[in-house]
Amino acid sequence: MARDTSDTTPLTSRDELIAWFAAGEKPRERFAIGTEHEKIPFYREGNAPVPYEGDGGVRALLEGLGRETGWAPIEDAGNIIGLASDEGGAISIEPGGQFELSGAPLPDVHATVAELEAHLAATGRVAGPLGIGFLTLGMSPKWRRDQTPVMPKSRYRIMAGYMPKVGSLGLDMMLRTATVQVNMDFCSEADMVRKMRASLALQPVATALFANSPFTDGKPNGFLSRRSEIWRDTDADRTGMLPQAFAPGFGYEAYAEWLLDVPMYFVKRGDTYHDVSGASFRDLMDGRLPQLPGERATVSDWANHASTVFPEVRLKRFLEMRGADVGDPAMIAAQAAFWTGILYDDGALDAALALVAEWDEAEREALRATAPRLGLATTVDGRSLGAVAAEALAIARRGLQARARRDGLGRDESVYLQPLEAIVASGRTHAEVLLAEFDGPWRRCINPVFGTQTF
Repeated sequence: MARDTSDTTPLTSRDELIAWFAAGEKPRERFAIGTEHEKIPFYREGNAPVPYEGDGGVRALLEGLGRETGWAPIEDAGNIIGLASDEGGAISIEPGGQFELSGAPLPDVHATVAELEAHLAATGRVAGPLGIGFLTLGMSPKWRRDQTPVMPKSRYRIMAGYMPKVGSLGLDMMLRTATVQVNMDFCSEADMVRKMRASLALQPVATALFANSPFTDGKPNGFLSRRSEIWRDTDADRTGMLPQAFAPGFGYEAYAEWLLDVPMYFVKRGDTYHDVSGASFRDLMDGRLPQLPGERATVSDWANHASTVFPEVRLKRFLEMRGADVGDPAMIAAQAAFWTGILYDDGALDAALALVAEWDEAEREALRATAPRLGLATTVDGRSLGAVAAEALAIARRGLQARARRDGLGRDESVYLQPLEAIVASGRTHAEVLLAEFDGPWRRCINPVFGTQTF
């Protein structure tokens, strides 16, 4: 998660909440791509999880990376919990120590790949002497939840207290999963709605293509993307496929109304996080919040609240694609290329909307429920999800070719789709390849994953 914002401008009307989203609109020539990925640290000797404290802990990793990059520390109650660059990028830690790069907004996929390579190189120079490696899996494959370290972030303590009240797997989501996300811009409310609808409907396709979390507690868990399945029992109030996005008249106002009805986690004042879990943002707007009588909402409260909902596509001042397990660097680049090709070319976006136009709410929900287990073998409207993925990839390739953003070798961004095209051609997700390895050469032992599926 990115750093919480601090803007004390008071909010006095619902129109200001809606305007906050509209302020994210950009002209097409300024559309950017922001890639975020999480990776699970472990000690190469012994395959143990990495705690926060200690000479070789997450704190030492952050401090060393700060010295290596010159990025400024982000602190919470005296603990370094992240780093921020002047260009808009940030490094943060997730509740179980997952190490996240939130990339800067960049003009094309080539630039995001260069950013990723620089980040991994710098991280490796610091992590190597500490004996730390990073898993390229969407879920911690070996350690139980009670064996997983907990990071000292105030908002996470509040979330950890609330999660078990609203779902059975929220703590697993917080402590043991890892994702890759890409943030995409919009130029108008109508453009946002078109992109929201296309990307929501296609999110289960991404879940299948990027499925990479088949192990839990040292053995197969029955899913190809256990990470995605975990989200289905985390907190129904703030997750899911946003069926209202497909209703006539959907836009900023409808999303704001939904967000107003999602219970809050916290209110931040200065450096203090006040636990208001379960409270209503409407009460904060009116100064009637029981935990903070008389306190009224600010812009930062709304921005922070918007960051505590987790639908499959999240609206902030950009659209965030949330359906994929993290993978190796080529798969991280592929995720950025997939959504850039579909969403940043009007012809491609038209084709994507046509691809999903006949799916109703029940079919979209069934896809989300089934894709984590069956992957590309999932069916919708009489077709396999593998066939849909092949068509979506062809759309993305045409969109990237139309953008014609070329690197120093003259290649357009479609070069980064190759790992996904190989998956569709083989019919096997990365998770299925790993399961075959587990049953074969690994002799049903999970430890080889720490030698092969790593940064």
